[in-house]
Amino acid sequence: MANIKISSKVDDAAWDELRVLAHESHKSISGVLTEAIEDYVRKHRVRPIVLDHLSESIKENEELGKLLAQ
Repeated sequence: MANIKISSKVDDAAWDELRVLAHESHKSISGVLTEAIEDYVRKHRVRPIVLDHLSESIKENEELGKLLAQ
């Protein structure tokens, strides 16, 4: 997989912590950033199947939802 170059601004303290973590884990800053981005995306992306189940549940429980809203 090809690498891309990025540019961003981060808090000094956060950058220092990242550098220390990279050093302690014997990884490059680039490697730690890549791992952090992958983890963030994995945790925050809602998979389509989850949205499908949510939509189905809302439809199945529409009457209950109306009662609870009263």
